[in-house]
Order: sequence, then structure tokens, then C-alpha cells
Amino acid sequence: MSTILPFIQSVASTVDATTQTKTARPNIVFILADDMGYGDPGCYNDQSQILTPNMDQLAEQGVRFTDAHSPSAVCTPTRYGVLTGCYAWRSRLKRGVLNGYSRNLIDEGRTTVASLLKERGYQTGCVGKWHLGFQPHYMEAEQAEPVDYGQFLTPGPNQHGFDYFWGIPASLDMPPYVYVENDQLVEDPTEEIGDSTHRRQGGRGFWRGGGIAPSFKHIDVLPDLTQQAVGYIERAASQENPFFLYFPLTAPHTPWVPIPEFEGKSGAGYYGDFTMQVDWSIGQVMDALKKARVSDDTLIIVTSDNGSHWYQNDVDKFGHHSNRHWRGQKADIWEGGHRIPFIARWPGQIDTKMVCEQTICLTDLLATVADITGEAVVAEDSVSILPALLDPNLEKPLHEAIVNHSVSGVFAIRRGEWKLIQGLGSGGFSSPRVEEPEPDGPVGQLYNLADDPGETENLYLDRPEIVEQLSVLLTEYQQQEYSKPGHSN
Repeated sequence: MSTILPFIQSVASTVDATTQTKTARPNIVFILADDMGYGDPGCYNDQSQILTPNMDQLAEQGVRFTDAHSPSAVCTPTRYGVLTGCYAWRSRLKRGVLNGYSRNLIDEGRTTVASLLKERGYQTGCVGKWHLGFQPHYMEAEQAEPVDYGQFLTPGPNQHGFDYFWGIPASLDMPPYVYVENDQLVEDPTEEIGDSTHRRQGGRGFWRGGGIAPSFKHIDVLPDLTQQAVGYIERAASQENPFFLYFPLTAPHTPWVPIPEFEGKSGAGYYGDFTMQVDWSIGQVMDALKKARVSDDTLIIVTSDNGSHWYQNDVDKFGHHSNRHWRGQKADIWEGGHRIPFIARWPGQIDTKMVCEQTICLTDLLATVADITGEAVVAEDSVSILPALLDPNLEKPLHEAIVNHSVSGVFAIRRGEWKLIQGLGSGGFSSPRVEEPEPDGPVGQLYNLADDPGETENLYLDRPEIVEQLSVLLTEYQQQEYSKPGHSN
């Protein structure tokens, strides 16, 4: 039997028990775009060169957060945080990402969003990019032939709470290029593909060479995943129990391969065209929920795993600020690396046309779904954002502080208006990536984001007391192995 939250009880006291149960246990659809920037959706940037009518519609029908963050500025560690509620730097992954042949990153028996919801009677499905490893042992891509794929594909999503999985092992630019259904390959990678000739704009995108299934085509992946997500919704909606769909997209991450219907339709090159296709995919999910008559009973969240991979020369060429006014890009410790769009719609629970300024992190999903379903959960770095979803004008901060992490392992801690970065440079893709301190100069970066959202004025030497306070707090979070207020081991 589901536990109905007190605030829902008060609102729903006049409706029947069935409606109360549906309200307390909504379907949950979590869509995670891959490398989509804060300034890509039109609802975040009225000067965007990319049309995003479906994301804009969701924002009109719900709430968009202006201070949402990915825990990391790159793929794998963010996905780990989303599913486990724990910063990935507490795992074995201290920097970088996994590849397509990496061993599974999530420890056996660890609670995930999927396993928690499954225990609460939810159907649990994952369609899309996994990128958290499959097998128990690491191998290099060049050592991947021959592979016993019966062993390679476990443990994987099915061992971490998902009843059903259909997707690809890692990013769309990483071999093996195969589809996986549960713990079986849809088709073996019996052929080879070479490295792409282009890395970025001007070509058809970038991918690494390696094993590929004969029928696998990069350009078909997003349409195929969308079709599978729609099919999952149709099947799950016909069942009595609510469902959770985790839909981690492969786009607009490289390779930028929009289908012909979208090519040339944006003002931001192949990247913009591919992002328009992402919006189309989101629209297909919205339509599927509506056709299945479960749209009003579904909490849908659309967000991104990090900032976009968009250099200043791209801004200059297209006039499109993919990360809007935030400094940096994907992989960086600056805001452009990890400040992301976050849109939520839940009819009857979230008011329409709302904007929330609460600082939140994608690690918060685990505690949030636990709160929605009345489940107790231990989550090192996850705080329920349900109060902010229901009241976007909530003033009390949900987090004491959040921690961000760059691709090279540079840390930042954010509390209120202050952000401390442990080191100089971006720590990522933007120049300077690493900067040696000058004699008597700052060894780190301190910014007041309220006064200086572009992170242009380093106050490290001017406000030593803030540097000390945040340094101590970050060390505490690292040493005590949790950051959630009230958490104890």
C-alpha cells in the first residue's frame, strides 16, 4: 500500500481513494538530454537560434529552474549521480568518463532510483544511453575482439533496478556500436568502422572507430530510441501499476547527425538541427503520454547531463549562445559546464508558468522520488526538491551547498551566492584549461555569482574568510562521505 504524503492528503481529502493513490504515485518520466546547453531551449533564451516548441510548452505547463546543476560537467559521473543520489567522485571514477567496454560503475546492491521505485511497485524502464558500464571487468577497445557478450552485458541496467532496458552501451561516439535489449545484443558487432574524418562543425560529426553491428547507423539511433520509448509508454500505461521511464538521450552529443527533416532548420548548424530533433523526441514522448491517457498522472522532467560542447568560435559563427551568458562549456568547472535547463510538469500538482530560483542538483532525483512515494532512503548527496516543485517560490534553501566536478577532477563548491573553485583555469575544454599561480597570486577562484554571473572577477584574495569557510565545508563533505543535511552513516 502506498503512503500518501500529508500535504497531498490535505489537498485530496475530497477525492476517492483511487485518485489519491494515483496522485501519490504518479508515473515518472525523466528525460536526460546529452550535452544540451542552458541557452538552447527557447524558454531559457529568447535569442536562441534553435526552435524548441515542446520544451517551451512543458515550461508553460509547469516550472523551469534557473539554478539547476549537473554534479559533473561530463557524461558518466552525472548519470551515476542521477541514479544513485551520490557524487561520482565518491566512487572509483575520479575524473573523465567510462568507455563502451568499461566495467560497471554502480556497486552491487546499491539503491538506485529504479530499484527504489521497483520496490514501491513501479514498472521501471530505461531506454537510451547507459554509459555506466556493463561488465565486471575492464577491457580496452582494441582488446575487445573476441568478446563473450553474454558476460559483457552483465551487470547492467537489469541488475540495478530496471525491469527493461533498450539502448546503447555508451556515447554515440564510442564503440561498440550496438543495440542492447536487457542483457542481450540485438545484433552482434561483426563489422568495423573507422574514425570519423571530422570532429566538429563542418562535417557529419565525430565518432571513434571500432566494432559495429551491420545494421547500426548513427543517424538512426535517436529515432530508434524515441520509437522504443514510445513503445514502452504504451505497454506500461496499459498495466495497473505506475511506471518510471528513464530516457537518457544520445543527443545533441557528437556525432551531430540530424535526420533530413531537421537538417538546415536551425540557425546553429548541425548542433542546432540535432537539438531541434531532441525537442521533437521529447514531443513524441509527450504525445505518447497523452494518447495513453496518462499525461495528467505523470511527472515529466526534462534536463541535461552537462553544458553544451560549444566553443566561442561557434558563438561567433552562428550568434547562438548555447550556454547563454554562463562562462565555459561542457567539461569545465565554470558555470557553463554544469548549469543546465531543468523543466518539470505535473498536472494538478505543479502550477503553470512557474520559475524557481532554488539551487538544485541532479543527484536530487533519488530523494525526490522517495519523497513522492513516501519511501525512506539513504542518499549521500540527494535532497528532495518536492517542496520546490510544489511551491516554486519557496525561499528556504534546500541545499546547504552543492559540489561540482570537472572532467579533469577539479572541484567547486557553491553556497548561496559564493562559488569556490580549487584551482585556476577551466579544468575542462576551455582555455586556459590549467593555469599556474603567479607569485603571491591566487591559487584558486572565488566568485560572487549574484554580482558576477560571468565569473570574470576572481575575489580569492579579497575575501579570504569566504575561501576559508567554503574550503572547510568542501573538505568536510569529502571526508565525511556525505553532504546531505542530517545524514549519518
